[in-house]
Amino acid sequence: MLSDTKIMLYEAQKNQYAVAAFNVYSLETVQAAISVGEKLKQPIIIALGERYFDSVDVEGFAAMVKALATKSSIPVALHLDHAYKMESIIRAIRNGFTSVMYDGSRYPLDENIRRTKEIVEIAHMAGVSVEAEIGSLVRGEFSDEEEGDGTLTDPQLAKEFVEATGVDFLAAAIGTVHGLYKGEPKIDLDLLQRIRQVVDIPLVLHGGSGTPDEIILETIKNGICKINVNTEVSMTAVTYLKDLLKNEKMPHLSTIMANMQRTIESTMEKFVRLFANQIGDEYIIKSPF
Repeated sequence: MLSDTKIMLYEAQKNQYAVAAFNVYSLETVQAAISVGEKLKQPIIIALGERYFDSVDVEGFAAMVKALATKSSIPVALHLDHAYKMESIIRAIRNGFTSVMYDGSRYPLDENIRRTKEIVEIAHMAGVSVEAEIGSLVRGEFSDEEEGDGTLTDPQLAKEFVEATGVDFLAAAIGTVHGLYKGEPKIDLDLLQRIRQVVDIPLVLHGGSGTPDEIILETIKNGICKINVNTEVSMTAVTYLKDLLKNEKMPHLSTIMANMQRTIESTMEKFVRLFANQIGDEYIIKSPF
């Protein structure tokens, strides 16, 4: 079922788990995410970044996700990730996305507030929730995200931002990176705790790939309700393709895509189990819905 992202995240906040938001680019990646959610009885967020609009037909993509969500036994949200342009957000809203992220982190605080507030007013009129960001993430290895300056989120500025804009959930920059870490991860959990003390809306963690499991679990305990994953899924698929083409002469495309989806599912399942606050097959993951 296609579900309201805001309701999904408030449920996660209440029950202290996080929903996986998988960046996707194709039928196979969407099917993999929903299949894993159904297997583990966990909600899933399908996230499409603005940067993929040149290669993914947004209208066709949204129709596909909504059709698959209608057939699904789990809540599925459709989210626009890292949008910088008003026209991209309007396009997503018109095509039934259940939430949008406006990234105004490149602007000074006053300008970010002004632009984000405008987005919130438009989106809320359509019943669509809004994610925004204070601070920014640097780009690690194997990422296709834009480079950020690594500014961490200031708790008091975050409080001011949330109150002024009316955003529904906030991406907190606490030291994670887009992609894989180039050195030892330096995640500021104390900063996250201070943000949680002054911001009561659901918090989002960008940079789930490569972040140690124990750190992920600590972030969930301290208010993270949505975690974005992109790079590790991409690396799983590309590694599979490289190994396959090195060892086989000419496999059929249909076989390649089906097997690639199954390979992706194994990586996605690891994240969904972890974010549900459970690790390992010995745990029974209780359905949140």
